[in-house]
Amino acid sequence: MTITRRGFLVASAAVAAVPVLRANAANLPREADIVVVGAGAAGIAAARRILATGRKVIVVEAASQIGGRCLTDSTTFDTPFDRGARWMHNPDTNPMIRLARSAGLDVLPAPSGQKMRIGRRNARAGETEQFLAALVRANRAIDEAARGKLDTSCASVLPKDLGDWAGAAEFLLGAGFAGKDLKELSAIDKGRAQDRNAAIACRQGLGTLIAKLGEQAPVALSTPASRIAWSNRDVSVETPAGKIAARAVIVTVSTNVLTSGAIKFTPDIPKRTLDAAAKLGLGSYDRIMLQLPGNPLGLSRDDILIEQSNSTRTGLMFANIGGSSLCSIDVAGAFGRELSEQGEKAMVAFAREWITKLFGSEAAAAVQKTSATRWNASPYVMGAMSAASPGGQLSRKVLAEPIGNVFLAGEATHETLWGTVDGAWDSGERAADAALRKIGALKDDTADVPTQSTKKRRAPRQ
Repeated sequence: MTITRRGFLVASAAVAAVPVLRANAANLPREADIVVVGAGAAGIAAARRILATGRKVIVVEAASQIGGRCLTDSTTFDTPFDRGARWMHNPDTNPMIRLARSAGLDVLPAPSGQKMRIGRRNARAGETEQFLAALVRANRAIDEAARGKLDTSCASVLPKDLGDWAGAAEFLLGAGFAGKDLKELSAIDKGRAQDRNAAIACRQGLGTLIAKLGEQAPVALSTPASRIAWSNRDVSVETPAGKIAARAVIVTVSTNVLTSGAIKFTPDIPKRTLDAAAKLGLGSYDRIMLQLPGNPLGLSRDDILIEQSNSTRTGLMFANIGGSSLCSIDVAGAFGRELSEQGEKAMVAFAREWITKLFGSEAAAAVQKTSATRWNASPYVMGAMSAASPGGQLSRKVLAEPIGNVFLAGEATHETLWGTVDGAWDSGERAADAALRKIGALKDDTADVPTQSTKKRRAPRQ
């Protein structure tokens, strides 16, 4: 049976009512219409799309849980927190927000502003205005460079007179935005990134949301794909639990995993694809979690705080998460990578030093339980979000190109929402549509409804 786009959209709405048996390595099916590799946002989106057509799909996931880079930790502290992706964006077009509400989860706008700390005091109103003006000027320079014919690094086009605000501006626009310092970041890639100011949080956590949306999908956990044999007609996916024969495969692993050789392809995937993935390597972005009972910092619920820094060796604080005593200090870019490589003990030591510098030793002494993420050391992810190196922006389109019956998805394949869970979700839906068309299970009709990626986008902020 071939389903039309109109019929598909109706079927999609009824996915939650379809009883699907969750798979595991012990009873892994030996055949499917489509195999999805990876149970992160892209993989779950793809699986839901395929299920809506009545086709047989199996998701194989190397880790022991659904979510990929969306991982909510509900056990380390009394308050759940996201170890990976924290925000959704674009509430007018993002289907995940509607799905979250339908699943009974709470979604709410992220904090609307951020506080600036200058040494041991808060920035004055005039100083904050100066910083925001510097940030706007820096962003405008990058946007102007993005309209040029030749790509360059974001750092090379920054105004030279940002003065005392240069470090904070570079951190927020580079490491804090994409996990890479501005000298490693393509101006065109950043300039074409869709506006992400309208951030939306899920109170229960984005990892909780992805796991909830994946409840109906047949997922085999702790089942890494080791080899994919492919052609224009069919595929075979090898795992420790056996082979799965299918008509197509959707691969949603990160660019770093793809280029690491952890999954062997027979025949090899084109060098063009691997080169594209290499130009979209993952940045570094980690969280140092601190329990600070009694609010010794004097900050409000969900306050976001940065410092006036003379370099990018700094952090961003998300304080009193959800009204709790839990705070995170986010570190990213080259400094964050260096700190992560030194281990959790060094990361926590930096967090204490950072708090001491801004709030005094008594505040730092109030820190109780701690935890830290180290995404670069995660063997099934190997980093944070993709970020194009100078000259690499066109690689996103290359990475999304089908390879026989192999379809790649994930945030790295999205040209404007890269680095976001919304971009990953959208890419999974698009890859599923392409795979379904390839096997003859979906054909377009005149009632085509645009996905998030094809709706009119807002122009980059100036």
